[in-house]
Amino acid sequence: MIILYFDTADGPVFRPPSEANSFILRVTIGCSHNRCTYCNMYRTVDFSVRTMAEIMAQINAAKSYKEFIRRIFLADGNALVLATDKLLEILAILKETFPKLRRVACYAGPKDILLKTPQELELLYDAGLTLVYYGMESGDDEVLSHVNKGVDAQQSIAAGQRVVASGIKLSIMVIVGLGGKAGSKAHAFHTAEAINAIRPNMLSALTLMMYRGSELRAEYERGQFEILSPAESMGELYELISALEIPRENHCLFRSNHISNHIALAGTLPHDKQQLLSAAKQGMAELSTLTDWDVYNNVER
Repeated sequence: MIILYFDTADGPVFRPPSEANSFILRVTIGCSHNRCTYCNMYRTVDFSVRTMAEIMAQINAAKSYKEFIRRIFLADGNALVLATDKLLEILAILKETFPKLRRVACYAGPKDILLKTPQELELLYDAGLTLVYYGMESGDDEVLSHVNKGVDAQQSIAAGQRVVASGIKLSIMVIVGLGGKAGSKAHAFHTAEAINAIRPNMLSALTLMMYRGSELRAEYERGQFEILSPAESMGELYELISALEIPRENHCLFRSNHISNHIALAGTLPHDKQQLLSAAKQGMAELSTLTDWDVYNNVER
């Protein structure tokens, strides 16, 4: 296993679990939006775009590992904020430098996706951008507005559909519990509706974590946001999966194996839908006896 983090001086580096063996190439620092109320990942750094000289320094540092590098992840929070011409230049250099490269991936926010034309996304796909991780989080208008995602449900869906249409594989992340107790049912139902409309290649369901320094954590501490119990979170996940209608020919990989999840589920939709529902129902029963909310409800101490 080779993990390359050549550039960690400008704050922490985050990447999806499936990029554990990738060369992490920081083309930006932080997140261009950085206003979501549930997130504190990039609050300690100012957003900036790396110069080509800074990007080349990282690439040159990785050259001695070129025979081993098959995957590259473009960090930080949403690399698609870069101008298309710059991304195309970076992708061309990566293709030339790393002969065994098979996959280039990045995070992308919905506003940055929508700023790319369908033709630009197709160019990026042809140049080697093969996977985008999209934190949609919810398909519910009220939830998206409350957490300051910067888009509504219609825009969230349009962003996902634009990626899928380009040929780039799409991994969508949603957050169980993001609507709190009051919005749980609407959050589950409308998020499933959005997934059905987008038809991503991969779907990951995380569970809400109350991070110190986030506005949502402050709401929780003031008693203005009621979080779900572990059993209720699993119940919401059950409702979400129940409402998913993925066509049989689409084969969407489903995972809920993030560190935030109380119980890990995995399968392929729609083939494994009933098994996933059975596992979620069993999980509700197992989690119903838990009482330590600070530990089991993902409240960061």
